[in-house]
Amino acid sequence: MIVALAEQVATRPSRGFWKCCQVLRRARPEWNHKRIYRVYTAMQLNLRRKAKQRLPKRERVPLYVPKRPDIVWSADFMADALACGRRFRTFNIVDDFNREAMHIEVDTSISSARLIRVFEQLKQSHGLPQVLRTDNGPEFLGEAFVQWTKLNGMSLRYIQPGKPNQNAYIECFNRTFREEVLDQHLFTRLDDVREAAYGWMLEYNQARPHDALGYLTPTECRNHLAESSTFEMYA
Repeated sequence: MIVALAEQVATRPSRGFWKCCQVLRRARPEWNHKRIYRVYTAMQLNLRRKAKQRLPKRERVPLYVPKRPDIVWSADFMADALACGRRFRTFNIVDDFNREAMHIEVDTSISSARLIRVFEQLKQSHGLPQVLRTDNGPEFLGEAFVQWTKLNGMSLRYIQPGKPNQNAYIECFNRTFREEVLDQHLFTRLDDVREAAYGWMLEYNQARPHDALGYLTPTECRNHLAESSTFEMYA
């Protein structure tokens, strides 16, 4: 157990106890969470928790959760830099239904025309969603991109300026991607970023359990729905 915990922390140091516990118990279900926690604390892996900030009370509006995959996708940009100081961007797309990472595009510049190429690739390999939720960035407001989405039956839904909580699924994904990839490595080439992003995306979709999905992975959640639909069809 010590070796398994050490490997978890070494590869994903930003993960807390419960995420490590969920991953370990997928491979060794006989390990009790209390036993894992005793070892976790003995190894002094406890992470300090940030003090809660006192914020003014405000009415919370729950974010719409689609009932099926490929109904609503969320997209957003991130920025970082190579070891030489050269800036680059990533364009991330997530399915709101099962939090599945659909694509991570990496380059120094990503324009509206580039977004069209990305979604054309997804259209051929997977299909497009009914709705794409984004912020009000110029890439999403470009005339070429807006017209392309209309021609391909993909509706654009813009969040209110200064309201990132309206795009909470992609914001949560971005935070995890930064903690587990961008902040953990010093990249020298764009190809290194692309390779790390692709490998992490596969792990995120196929091996990382999500609390909101009942501790299923995004792939398991999608497959579970497909199996349930098939059973209902023939029942």
